[in-house]
Amino acid sequence: MIKIDIGQVRAETPGCSQVLHFNNAGASLQPDTVFQAVVDHLDLERRIGGYEAKAQSQEKVDRFYSAFATLLNCQPEEIAYVENATRAWDMAFYSIPFVRGDRILTGQTEYASNYLAFLQAERRHGLRIDVVPNDSTGQISVDRLEAKIDDRVKLIAITHIPSHGGLVNPAAAIGLIARKYGILYLLDACQSVGQMPIDVQEIGCDMLSGTGRKFLRGPRGTGFLYVRQACIESLEPPFVDLHAATWVDEDRFEIRKDAKRFENWESHVAGRIGLAHAVDYALGIGLPAIWNRVRYLAEVLRSRLRDSPGIVVRDMGKEQCGIVTFTKEGEAASAIHKRLSGQGINISVSTVASALLDMKSRGLEEVARASVHYFNTDGEIERFCEALDRG
Repeated sequence: MIKIDIGQVRAETPGCSQVLHFNNAGASLQPDTVFQAVVDHLDLERRIGGYEAKAQSQEKVDRFYSAFATLLNCQPEEIAYVENATRAWDMAFYSIPFVRGDRILTGQTEYASNYLAFLQAERRHGLRIDVVPNDSTGQISVDRLEAKIDDRVKLIAITHIPSHGGLVNPAAAIGLIARKYGILYLLDACQSVGQMPIDVQEIGCDMLSGTGRKFLRGPRGTGFLYVRQACIESLEPPFVDLHAATWVDEDRFEIRKDAKRFENWESHVAGRIGLAHAVDYALGIGLPAIWNRVRYLAEVLRSRLRDSPGIVVRDMGKEQCGIVTFTKEGEAASAIHKRLSGQGINISVSTVASALLDMKSRGLEEVARASVHYFNTDGEIERFCEALDRG
């Protein structure tokens, strides 16, 4: 088993000496190589001009596609750069040619932005949204999902790792069902890419969206979309420009045949270069090693929290990840966040507004969210729990 040199990665992450960072599910700390790649390109733009800097850095810009192809086990032509995970997901979802009566199958833990899009499509197209119940562990029930399938199901759309609750939904098992019935499968991998190995061939999804800023440790304002080549030409983007399409005659245009049809011409070039460096950094460490380390740290944290008076760990699922959620008797999650922030400890808060179906069903208004990454340490977990107990 490959071991991560924790001392080295912490030395290459200046933020580790500034804060105790348990908010990697929000935005992780960037390693030096990512920061430097962004700054170097911004400096080049400042010195010679934006268009000229891109032309001079074209090989670095193109590295984005090959890096993600390696990361996700797909072809570079199946990758698009999008400015964030929500817009990447939107570009996929709103490209699907829905008709009245189509059904969408989704899960109890679906993220708010995705569900809002379902509701808008329901209003526009007369769709039906069917929420698949969880199984006894708290993850989406694969058996009950399959039982809901009929010839009107147009899309299965699942969040791989919800932003709250700690669980990993069974994405590959759902992929088998989607392929069995020939149904489009859209996977929100915003929280999974970067903390665990992701193989789109193994998962069997047709579309997968994600972000740069979270577990990939890339810049903010960066994201990506994978679309299976066999599906691309059947999906027309909700809008196009002169990058996504070509104006071939006064009354006619042609949309490009690769995943770049989901992009637009103007983008954050420095961010794209930085995100490619973030992928290379993760690949250099190895996603299996990262995943083992993340799960180890998360289990240490959960165990320590369960031993703390008044703390209730709120995580679910047969398989769990680096996101650890909890509540504390007598202290609201938002108050915990504020108190720890004053001590240089970063966490986040998940509210019912971001996951209404799940949190409402569990009677939760908000939970504190501590999300670990491979550069965190056992010592940081102990310091975190001691600070939490003192409140």
